[in-house]
Amino acid sequence: MLPDKDVSIKKYNTFGLDVHTKAFKTISSLKELQDVLLWNESHDFMILGGGSNVLFTKDYDGLMIKNEIKGIEIVNETEDFIDLKVYSGENWHQLVLYCVRQNWGGIENLSLIPGTVGAAPMQNIGAYGVELEQVFLSLEAYNYQDFNLKTFYKNECEFGYRESVFKRKFKNQYFIFSVTFRLSKHPKINAEYGDINAILESKGILKEHATIKDISEAVIAIRESKLPNPAVLGNSGSFFKNPVIEATLFKTLQSQFPDIKGFEQTNGVKVPAAWLIEQSGWKGKRIKNAGSHEKQALVLVNYGNATGTEILDLAHQIIESVFQKFKIKLEPEVNII
Repeated sequence: MLPDKDVSIKKYNTFGLDVHTKAFKTISSLKELQDVLLWNESHDFMILGGGSNVLFTKDYDGLMIKNEIKGIEIVNETEDFIDLKVYSGENWHQLVLYCVRQNWGGIENLSLIPGTVGAAPMQNIGAYGVELEQVFLSLEAYNYQDFNLKTFYKNECEFGYRESVFKRKFKNQYFIFSVTFRLSKHPKINAEYGDINAILESKGILKEHATIKDISEAVIAIRESKLPNPAVLGNSGSFFKNPVIEATLFKTLQSQFPDIKGFEQTNGVKVPAAWLIEQSGWKGKRIKNAGSHEKQALVLVNYGNATGTEILDLAHQIIESVFQKFKIKLEPEVNII
C-alpha cells in the first residue's frame, strides 16, 4: 500500500504540534520499510517512533515513516541473567513494566520514559542513577546505503551522556531494527536517588527489602508528580541536556552560588539544567502559548496553540539567559526539525 499524502502528525508528536508531512507510512516489518524506501527513491525521509523527542518547527517536506515493528524474544538465558531481544517499535515504558512483572532487573529506574525501544540507544536514555548502556548488549541496524543489517556491540555504539554514534557520525545512516538487553534474574536495587528513598520510606519499605516493582512505582510517582502528561499538556519531557562543565568553572560558580549542585563525571562536573533554568527566572514562566513548566523548569510545554517556532524561540531565550548568568551553554536534548 502506498503512503498517505499530506497527513497531520499532531497525534504522533508529544508536543501536540499540528504540522503536516508530505507523505506518511506506518511500517510493521523490515520488508515494509524496504518497500517504502524503494518507493520513496531519493526524497527526504525520517523515522518516527513515539514522537517524544522531536520538535517540529515547520511542515515536513518528505516521507515520514512511523515505526510499529514489535516483538520481544528471549535469545539467551542462564540461572543469573536473561538476554532479551526487543524490536524497535515497542513502547519503552511498556517494556519496562513487562520486565518488572517477570522480575528481570536493570531497567526499572527507567520507568515512564516516553518513546520507543529504537530511540533508547540513540539517546542512551538514563534516569535516577541508571543509563541504558548498563544493560545494553547489542543492536541490529539496517543500513540505508547497502540495504544490509549490521550488528553493533556496546563499544561500537560509543555511548556517552545522551549520546551515541547514531547521533553523530552515523546520523541518518541506519534504522535501528532491534535491541538486545541483558537483564538480571537476581536484581540489585538502585535506590541511590534521594526521592526514591523518600517514597520507599513513606510506604514503610526498607531500601534493603525493596523490589524492582517498588523502585518502578517510586520512579513513576516521582515523574508523574513533576512532569506533565503529554496527553494533557504537550511536551517532550526534558528539553535540555544536563551540561557537563570543567571542574574549574564549577568551583568558580560554587563561590558565587553556594547552592549549586554538581555531580563528578570522568570528563568534568554535571550540573542540573533544571536548577540553572530556575535560577535564571524561567520556571513557570509563559510566553504566548509556550512556557517552562511550573513544577519542572527543564520541561518546555505547549499550552494549547503554540507553534514549534514559539517553543524554539523560548528555548533560545532560556539558553541565552542561562549563559549570561552562569557562562554555561545549554544544549537541547530534543531533535529540532
